[in-house]
Amino acid sequence: MNDRHTNEPETGRRRPVSPIELATSGTPDEILSGVRRDPSPALVERLASICPTVTSIDETAEASRDWWPLAMHWSLRGAVPRRAAAVVRPRSVAEVAEVVRACTTERVPMVAAGGRSGVCGASVPVQGGVVVDLCDLAGVESVDDHSLTVEVLPGTFGPDLEAHLEPLGLTVGHFPQSFDISTVGGWVACRGAGQYSTRHGKIEDMVVGLEVVLADGSVVRTGGAPRAAVGPDLTQLFVGSEGTLGIVTRVWLRCHPRANARRRAAYGFDDFGSGIDACRRVLRRGGTPAVLRLYDGPESKRGRGGNGTESILLVLDEGDRASVDASMAIVDEECLATPGCAPRDVSLVDEWMHHRNDTSALQALTRKGFVVDTMEIAAPWSRLDDIHRSVIAALLAVPRARSASCHLSHSYDDGACLYFTFAADPASEDVESTYHALWSAGQGAVLAHGGNLSHHHGVGLNRSRFVAEALGSSFEVLRRVKSALDPHDLMNPGKMGL
Repeated sequence: MNDRHTNEPETGRRRPVSPIELATSGTPDEILSGVRRDPSPALVERLASICPTVTSIDETAEASRDWWPLAMHWSLRGAVPRRAAAVVRPRSVAEVAEVVRACTTERVPMVAAGGRSGVCGASVPVQGGVVVDLCDLAGVESVDDHSLTVEVLPGTFGPDLEAHLEPLGLTVGHFPQSFDISTVGGWVACRGAGQYSTRHGKIEDMVVGLEVVLADGSVVRTGGAPRAAVGPDLTQLFVGSEGTLGIVTRVWLRCHPRANARRRAAYGFDDFGSGIDACRRVLRRGGTPAVLRLYDGPESKRGRGGNGTESILLVLDEGDRASVDASMAIVDEECLATPGCAPRDVSLVDEWMHHRNDTSALQALTRKGFVVDTMEIAAPWSRLDDIHRSVIAALLAVPRARSASCHLSHSYDDGACLYFTFAADPASEDVESTYHALWSAGQGAVLAHGGNLSHHHGVGLNRSRFVAEALGSSFEVLRRVKSALDPHDLMNPGKMGL
């Protein structure tokens, strides 16, 4: 049996989805100030000789924004955070390397972009320069179904990756909420998590190896062998680096046989804390259902049929039948052993599955002037309940805050992700100050009570001001790595707190 399947990469099949309308018919205003490092006309001409290059106002403005909620307010005012001078669309790693070498000659910064579905401003070109749009560097290059690995190009959108694997009876199992509009390169760059991560892990658990173009135009490959002991894991150096250390041009991912069994369940708990403890006990016993989503009182009431105080847990697992049966048995035992817990209608899981990727409410509320955002963090089990209470209180204490709620979205042996949603209705002139106040209050409470900075959305611009505190003494290591690999600060400058 031939265990290696190849095909030519399919290019240009999908493009990024706009987060919200950009309300301008001319040159948009720019919110960010400071130095610009734009290419000369001669460099633009050189870039155009390498690969398709655009400099039109409409296209460069569109390519310079993502789904950052604050920037969506700016879009409705006819503004972008900052506009790139040019957008290049390489079709091969050779073209990426040549683009990088060309930009390096003039010290022009580059921002790698894919689906631009990030919510922290990571793909915003804060110093102008060039956006390197990788959507035409797309396709599945090979699949090794003996070793369960897939070689895929970074501009490949989630549905296209899974559509290639499905006839082979395989799946990567990475299904973030942005699945339809995000790319493999973006998953790697922001250290993303899919909604089935309790079974399959986060993207850093799936990456086998990488190909990366460095700031000097050289091409390096990392990883590729199972469990190597050849010094530090250099693959993980680039996973989550948000394009600040190099441009990812090829990814090797682990994949899995597609599920032959699926089970679902739902439970109600008297309070959020007892639900958290039930989830902890499930993981402690080795249960790994794909989905364990526990909603606090407000979120349970808003969309899960709760009464305002009880917490609803949705459970879904899929995979090999014996494994699924074992995990779901553990879930049922631990949940029903919790005082006050009772089974709920499993149709709640089906309803979540149907609406889980719907983001229309964000645009609708933004158009009405509301400040709405989410903040996902992770912490040890022993600190989750305290963090939940502290963060909700801190968010609601911000003037004009109207709601704050939370759900537990991803669980691991040592802890879990808490995903907060908050909203405020400030006067139009106070949108930015209210937004920053909410983030300062919420993120400050998380760090003060032992949580981390981010679970899967990454850092970008929005969280940059918290990185030094979050990393502590190791922040200097990050600075030195950046300086060594990118001495002229050309790769996505102004991000990661650098």
